[in-house]
Amino acid sequence: MNAKQHYDEWPSAVAAMKDAAPDVARAFGGMFQKLMSPGALSVREKELIALAIGMAVRCESCIFAHLEKAVASGATREQILEMTGVVVMMQGGPGYVHVPVIVEGLAELERRKNAE
Repeated sequence: MNAKQHYDEWPSAVAAMKDAAPDVARAFGGMFQKLMSPGALSVREKELIALAIGMAVRCESCIFAHLEKAVASGATREQILEMTGVVVMMQGGPGYVHVPVIVEGLAELERRKNAE
């Protein structure tokens, strides 16, 4: 799935999942809210960590979701691209092949912001 498809389709996919499995959605949502709220780490730092893990486990939906949240929480393009370097350093080739996914996602988010 490319970035445009993800950002176009993800909201309806999440809504369908919430309808199909409301207990799972509520449990996950509660955990997400608690763990991703500000604490010793800022929301931006937590989203950069989640984004790095998404790259490391090769989860494109995770990458696109946490990329959007990282940008919304104030992460800059430079910080995000520097984070990709850390993933590549730790993971090598499997991390490197996901850098274009990040670049594509950033471009789509920038396009959407400019279209507002």
